[in-house]
Amino acid sequence: MKDQEEKKNAKQEPEKKKETKHEKKNQEVEKLKSEVADLQNKLLYKEAEFVNFRRRLEEANDEKMKYIHQPLLLDIITSYENLERAIASIKCDDEKDHEKMLAGIDMILKEMKATLTKYGVEEINTADIPVDFSIHEAIMVENHPDKEDGIVLEIMRKGYKLKDRVIRPAMVKVNQK
Repeated sequence: MKDQEEKKNAKQEPEKKKETKHEKKNQEVEKLKSEVADLQNKLLYKEAEFVNFRRRLEEANDEKMKYIHQPLLLDIITSYENLERAIASIKCDDEKDHEKMLAGIDMILKEMKATLTKYGVEEINTADIPVDFSIHEAIMVENHPDKEDGIVLEIMRKGYKLKDRVIRPAMVKVNQK
């Protein structure tokens, strides 16, 4: 009888071990499922956080771009007002002191040129050089036998660069034989 009981107990022990292994695996699976769900929630939160960050950054950039030209415009306003005063002075004057007025207007031009230079704008100096279509726009041709073919004869409208970029090509008259 003892033998039968021992055999019965021996059969039950592996079954208990199997159940415990199965339960452990189920617990591990549940734990992993919980971790996956937690990571998914964290990912969704970070994604929402990133979307909000990007939106705030775009709003800040839009606000910055809205007023980016303010310093330049303040400098131009000063020159504009000085030019208005000069014109008002000329209108009131009865042809005396024209040299003073001309000197005042010349000062305004220098002030405006200094403002342009301050912001990185420079004139494209192009007279008597070969035409370069990256900085020139040829609008007229003329034949001068004493000049080389393709040489800029006259600047019809000045060209300008902003730092290293042409913002307005110079309109020029070019020699063509």
